[in-house]
Amino acid sequence: MANRLAHATSPYLLQHADNPVDWWQWEPAAFEEARRRDVPVFLSVGYSSCHWCHVLAHESFEDEATAAYMNEHFVSVKVDREERPDVDAVYMEAVQAATGQGGWPMSVFMTPDGEPFYFGTYFPPEPRHGMPSFRQVLEGVHDAWAGRRAEVGEVAEKITRDLAGRQLDHGTGGLPGESELARALLGISREYDPESGWLGAGDTRFPPSMTIEFLLRHHARTESEGALEMAEGLCGAMARSSLFDQLGGGFHRYVLRQRPDGALVPHFEKMLYDNALLCRVYAHLWRATGSESARRVALETADFMVRELRTAEGGFASALDADSEDGGGRHVEGAYYVWTPGQLREALGEEDAAFAAEYFGVTEEGTFEEGTSVLQLARADAGADPDRVARVRAGLLAARELRPRPGRDDKVVAAWNGLAIAALAETGAYFDRPDLVERATEAADLLVRVHMGDVARLDRASKDGRAGGHAGVLEDYGDVAEGFLALAAVTGEGVWLEFAGFLLDIVLQHFTGEGGQLYDTADDAERLIRRPQDPTDNATPAGWTAAAGALLSYAAHTGSEAHRTAAEGALGVVKELGPRVPRFTSWGLAVAEALLDGPREVAVAGPVGGELHRTALLGTAPGAVVAAGETGGAEFPLLADRPTVGGAPTAYVCRHFVCEAPTTDAGELARSLGGR
Repeated sequence: MANRLAHATSPYLLQHADNPVDWWQWEPAAFEEARRRDVPVFLSVGYSSCHWCHVLAHESFEDEATAAYMNEHFVSVKVDREERPDVDAVYMEAVQAATGQGGWPMSVFMTPDGEPFYFGTYFPPEPRHGMPSFRQVLEGVHDAWAGRRAEVGEVAEKITRDLAGRQLDHGTGGLPGESELARALLGISREYDPESGWLGAGDTRFPPSMTIEFLLRHHARTESEGALEMAEGLCGAMARSSLFDQLGGGFHRYVLRQRPDGALVPHFEKMLYDNALLCRVYAHLWRATGSESARRVALETADFMVRELRTAEGGFASALDADSEDGGGRHVEGAYYVWTPGQLREALGEEDAAFAAEYFGVTEEGTFEEGTSVLQLARADAGADPDRVARVRAGLLAARELRPRPGRDDKVVAAWNGLAIAALAETGAYFDRPDLVERATEAADLLVRVHMGDVARLDRASKDGRAGGHAGVLEDYGDVAEGFLALAAVTGEGVWLEFAGFLLDIVLQHFTGEGGQLYDTADDAERLIRRPQDPTDNATPAGWTAAAGALLSYAAHTGSEAHRTAAEGALGVVKELGPRVPRFTSWGLAVAEALLDGPREVAVAGPVGGELHRTALLGTAPGAVVAAGETGGAEFPLLADRPTVGGAPTAYVCRHFVCEAPTTDAGELARSLGGR
């Protein structure tokens, strides 16, 4: 029989709906039940494309005896971290504080009041490598609860008190300036390896999309050749490596250097947020340099998102799993993406297979597991016949389409769709792909229709066109506003500027605290043991820095001092953290570049999609905002009182609403905005 999760909107929760564990969702009734039965709460947090979450489920949550023990002695609560990032953040902070590390699946034992007292991540079914088994952990926690309740209560109270008492230094010492940005650039350069093109010396390499955006903006503002060289090197290394799907486009989550030969092996899940951020970064690299490789990667990534992540309702699904069936009945990580020389011959024939093996680095020994290889560019693009490469790629892609596909998490997350909207709108505009702009517009329509209520409050997630009922967090408001602002610039439709304003007013009213600090949850959201607040960028822009960027852009569009002041207040944390941890404050640094540049306000009194409008969009001035359309249009304040010159389309470039002389010449406008 299905458990309570059968009615969830989260694909991750639905994966556990047939477990023998009597799961609850995160809801007051679960804690009331624990209080009534006088048992602890077991909180299990994960997400649908998490490999080790699946492993723990198969080994323990599907085991009848383990489930029976859990049902007798605990109230078990299952949470999708992507639906409830607030719950995940609060208890992950506790896990990291107690153990020095974190990750998913996250396992937390707590009192019926939500106070945590024991933590972990994955636990095996049998003791191994010094780790207790999951059953041993359950029994130990039950024994402590039954026999040492006072001790458990003291531990829980201390942990909760320590978490609640933590104070964030949110930076009240002013705005980041030239010094902080230069020191941040120096910090990144110290981590950059020009030989490999990667950042950091560790074995795990995540795509540094936001760091590259900062480097591109810094180069645009200062003409720093070092910043541009690092951006080009990072983008080149990722595009050649197994991080990038060389056949179908799009990026995997990260790569590991775990083989003696130094080969990079990806973790094969594909996340919407990574691909949205990277699509936009490669489009911006092309905008700055004209790189044909950057153009190809941007378009292939955009096409991947539309082809494989777009939902029937017009939004974008969260992720593709790392695992899939290998054709032999096993569920194996990477099975959809890896190749043997024999499989190449079967798909292409002898001659093209030999070429493909050399070009993509497929060996008899294999670069992954069990003699398989992950495709990567083993030799420079310039050394191969492009027609032959295209033929080989098409043949392999057709053969791969016949394989069992990875599972898809169809949950539509507001924040990540905001990132996708911005990426697809700009990529479509740059490369004359109106279909991509249409897909961005359809996703934005879905967010307005399904995720936004009458008072512009966002729902975090939806599935099959139905909102999940979980309140949006700060990153949802910041990233969706960012997407709407990008869409307004590309389409000339001022309604998207208006919708962005609705969302940012909610940020001002419900997410902003004293001194410009921001919180990840609204002041009227569900109360947890701590109100989460994290200004550091991780896999996506922090809600804090995403909101700062959108607030700054909106202020440039409208002249709103309240939004400008809020953006500046939020950027104080970048002054504090940017020079020390630039890779974890990269989006904040990119916003700071826009602040130092103005940002510039560009009004194009003329046709949307015309030469001047396109030239304005292709300008590299950091964070520049663009409004295009008929002069005097009420939808864009920047177009008010902007007459054409001699009846010809005319562009105005301003900083703080002080404007240069208007121009009708696209070349002059390009020079003014740093365009090529």
